[in-house]
Amino acid sequence: MSNSIAPPLAAHTRMRQAALPLLFLLVGVIFASWVSRIPALRDHLHLDPASLSLFLLGGGIGAVSSFPLAAWLVGHYGARRACWYVGVVLLLTIPCLALAPNLPVLMLVMLCLGVCSSCFNVAINTLGAEAEKAAGRSIMSQLHAWYCVGTLSGALLGSAIAGLGVGPLLHFCAIAVCALVPLRLCYRSLPNDRPQYIAGKKHFAMPHGPLIALGVVAFGGAIVEGSVADWSGVYLKDQLLASDGAAPLAFAFFSGMMLLTRLVGDRLKETFGARRIVAGGAVAAGIGMLIALVANEIPLAITGFALTGVGVATVFPFLFSAAGRHGPTALAGVTTMGYTGGLIGPPAIGFIAHGFGLTAALSMVGVLCAAVALAASRAKWLE
Repeated sequence: MSNSIAPPLAAHTRMRQAALPLLFLLVGVIFASWVSRIPALRDHLHLDPASLSLFLLGGGIGAVSSFPLAAWLVGHYGARRACWYVGVVLLLTIPCLALAPNLPVLMLVMLCLGVCSSCFNVAINTLGAEAEKAAGRSIMSQLHAWYCVGTLSGALLGSAIAGLGVGPLLHFCAIAVCALVPLRLCYRSLPNDRPQYIAGKKHFAMPHGPLIALGVVAFGGAIVEGSVADWSGVYLKDQLLASDGAAPLAFAFFSGMMLLTRLVGDRLKETFGARRIVAGGAVAAGIGMLIALVANEIPLAITGFALTGVGVATVFPFLFSAAGRHGPTALAGVTTMGYTGGLIGPPAIGFIAHGFGLTAALSMVGVLCAAVALAASRAKWLE
């Protein structure tokens, strides 16, 4: 009888170990899937840079405004249940991007997408911070490496699907259906973490004291990462005349180098310290943006975006690890600052591009990298 029970128990144990990395991978695939089709969504509705910025603004507004909800969901139901509840709504929302008939509806869908994405991110990073505490060592960079596996896979898949002429609707529907099964398996495998209800317990607060420094770094890092994710494909297509199949490769290589860097990020943190790694990475990201913007050839521009990926790779794993040590309320607050940067950054790039050109707009991202480096060097709580 023990022999018949052992294999299911062993399989359940393996699935429990794989559940958290798989959740990070899934959110990366989902994010990269719709980002890789931004040029197609833009062309379908004939959006100019300013209109595209409004589209992206909807997602940012949804993300920033949702963090009290995210903190409440995690505090009231536990991170495991929050992942499942929000994940299902997120998968239902993705195909609606391709169904939007005009800009106002598209912005409304993006608002919902931003709410779901931010809640899901807070939940999985709360699970990651708890797992890191239990492990007694740094593992957050490795978990975020799985997110990069997802973004890289999603971007390459998006490039291939776009190259085959498949429309965004079929693409998004396939992603939603395929992601539902592993999402459910992760939910069933993770231990039940539903907290006890405490009347009057405060689940959300903006960063204060030393957490402000972490929030500032998150703010700048989100602008850099979000701007590359949302505008690199458009830059390649409009400035260097890349095809629909080649345009997503900038984000794919950006994600790929983030992945490789995050695989060794925990070791680098233990050797050199989080502040040095984040500050030095921000400098490298600025150099990468300079290379991308002065390049006259697509491969060199992609190389620049890839170096930017190296530079920003450790920002969020180390920030979430530092904030997570102070509980989900602190984590949600710092994440709010990060998503505020995500709200302001990509739309601002579009508005600047509308008046001065996309090259000039993206050059501001390189300048911001220097500011992130300075802030990170003074963020003592990163250690």
